[in-house]
Amino acid sequence: MATVDLTHDTFEQTIVDNDIVFVDFWAEWCGPCRMFAPWYEEVSEAHDDVVFAKIDTEHEQALAASFNIRSIPTLMAFRDNIVVFAQPGALPKDALEDLVGQVKALDMDDVRRQIAEHEAQEHEAAGQHG
Repeated sequence: MATVDLTHDTFEQTIVDNDIVFVDFWAEWCGPCRMFAPWYEEVSEAHDDVVFAKIDTEHEQALAASFNIRSIPTLMAFRDNIVVFAQPGALPKDALEDLVGQVKALDMDDVRRQIAEHEAQEHEAAGQHG
């Protein structure tokens, strides 16, 4: 599958409708973004079961702002509607391949359990200070 361009209108539905979605936040003027793009495209073609999306931060400023994108490229991975990876910087192709494998291998029940524990701890801490 080749990469797909996401906009504010298509973003949420894409994340909801697909198990695994990688999102590359980029801009035309960004040198590292242009360097990363061919690798991202190549890896996307090797994984038909994963959506590889791109968001042009110049045209989708509100969407980029909603994810606190401060430097580009920034790569995010969503699995089952949960952000499981977010990191600025262009990854080498082999590191991107490895990351795709790691995201596919995640035990999402364990991820959800960890999120629930973290939220419970935050709630408990907020209650002690309130």
